[in-house]
Amino acid sequence: MSRLHADALGVLSAWEPPTAEQARLRDRYVAHLDRHPDGMTRACFPDHLTAGTLVLSADGDAVLLNLHRKAGRWFHFGGHCEDGDDSLAAVAEREAREESGLDGLGVTVVPLQLSEHTVAFCDPRGPVQHLDVRYAAIAPEGAVPATSEESLDVRWWRLDDPDLPDLEPELLELAALARDALLPRG
Repeated sequence: MSRLHADALGVLSAWEPPTAEQARLRDRYVAHLDRHPDGMTRACFPDHLTAGTLVLSADGDAVLLNLHRKAGRWFHFGGHCEDGDDSLAAVAEREAREESGLDGLGVTVVPLQLSEHTVAFCDPRGPVQHLDVRYAAIAPEGAVPATSEESLDVRWWRLDDPDLPDLEPELLELAALARDALLPRG
């Protein structure tokens, strides 16, 4: 995990946050990694880094979300770092592939958003703080997702769908950031 720790520290230290709040989170994540050599692992309690990916459709008009089995809410794909992960982007890509069943996702090179959130069901010792590093990817045209063991459902949702699940504002912001980063303007 030392290679992953070094990658995360380098990526986050160099990352240019889009807002003052994102800069505060970046500084918190970097300080956490400076203090905790195991800060990328579940063993680091109660705070540890996680990584995830918001998957957009090829036209950018829809997002692929999973109904998380334990949380009972719709989220982007993401999770914990594992032995063998070489970079934060690799964690984000692996989690998206495992949880969506999609191959060929080109995850952004740099993070688009940071999100700190409490997760009550992650550890038997008690609630944890996930210091999530969020990336984005475009799915191949015609991609058909599959539901993993971690999800109750995986589904495409048009961003303008009136029945779009009640998503956290950060996830909607991430969708806008992803569209700006991944789709050509014109």
